[in-house]
Amino acid sequence: MPDSSHAAEAARIVAGPKLALMRIASAQILSGTDPAANLQLVRDYSRQAAEAGAKLVVFPEATMCRFGVPLSPVAEPVDGPWADGVRRIATESHITVVAGMFTPAGDGRVKNTLIAAGPDHPDQLTAHYDKIHLYDAFGFTESRTVAPGHEPVVITVDGIGVGLTICYDIRFPQLYTELARRGAQLIAVCASWGSGPGKLDQWTLLARARALDSMSYVVAAGQADPGDAYGSGSGAPTGVGGSLVVSPLGEVVASAGPQPQLVVADIDVDRVAEARKSIAVLSNRSDFAQVDRAESVG
Repeated sequence: MPDSSHAAEAARIVAGPKLALMRIASAQILSGTDPAANLQLVRDYSRQAAEAGAKLVVFPEATMCRFGVPLSPVAEPVDGPWADGVRRIATESHITVVAGMFTPAGDGRVKNTLIAAGPDHPDQLTAHYDKIHLYDAFGFTESRTVAPGHEPVVITVDGIGVGLTICYDIRFPQLYTELARRGAQLIAVCASWGSGPGKLDQWTLLARARALDSMSYVVAAGQADPGDAYGSGSGAPTGVGGSLVVSPLGEVVASAGPQPQLVVADIDVDRVAEARKSIAVLSNRSDFAQVDRAESVG
């Protein structure tokens, strides 16, 4: 599995004007099965992001432990030692950190959780988001081991509303428009995207589409592509790379290749207001009757 040297060797991409309102970073890492080693990756990449001037660094889904192994043994509450470690990193690096972990669900399953730790209050519990839409698709059944969340979450970083989403959530436009309605100007999607024909193209297309739906910046942070390192037995989604930052008009501002690397980009929130004024899809949105609800049959 990767060690912290990947962070030191990671490529860095910087895009956008230097006078933008906020600099953000997407940490495309390759998580292993050891939460302590993965926490060291969070420390290394957070330090790099802070040194690059970023106020926010976003890590992938399953930063704590990759998919493809039992998750209950590694799950911890948001006030547990792994999350405490993320809080300490945020404080030491003077940066807000968003990272994926697993928390106990209470029914034998876990929850697929994002924690958001700010730099100013290390002793306070972090905000967290539990994944709403579970990945029961492409032959994988996440709901067997993961319980769903139910509440959209928006945090504030440097005065900017940041919505939190995880992986399969990106296929549900209504969550993104709801986050925008709740004040999000930037939406993070943290993923461990499944590989397969056309899947990387879908990831890129969906990130751009959700930016247009919500008239928001999107920072899409994915796990790097492990290649053949984990084998193919479990069919678990373990990453394809391709992390990216997208403007409110769907433009790709910065993007990564398949390998571990840090992507840094500047965002200008004035562009969000301008986009929402020019293309008023949020204010023009109309409710309509929903006669029934499509459900999977099986």
